Amino acid sequence: MKRMLITVAIFAFSTGAMAQVVIPATPSASSAARLERGLQTLHERFARANITHDGKLTRQQASAGMPMVARHFNEIDTRHAGFVTLAQIEAYFGKRAMSH
Repeated sequence: MKRMLITVAIFAFSTGAMAQVVIPATPSASSAARLERGLQTLHERFARANITHDGKLTRQQASAGMPMVARHFNEIDTRHAGFVTLAQIEAYFGKRAMSH
């Protein structure tokens, strides 16, 4: 269930969607499929934005391909490394989803 919440939050935030997401207590096959597509979309968007193909998204790459990540870049880049990874993006938006 926690992974489902994180996936929904990541998908919603990564696409800039502002619609309210309703999560069923027991996921149906169709909701599981939607979540899987959302996660796949997130991974694809990250891959397209990461033009250096090094698994690290710079602020400039985020601005060009993942504007929601760019807006929250400083919060996601907790190590102040100048880049974020897919795992950091997932963790940030998952934590945001759990706190709302």
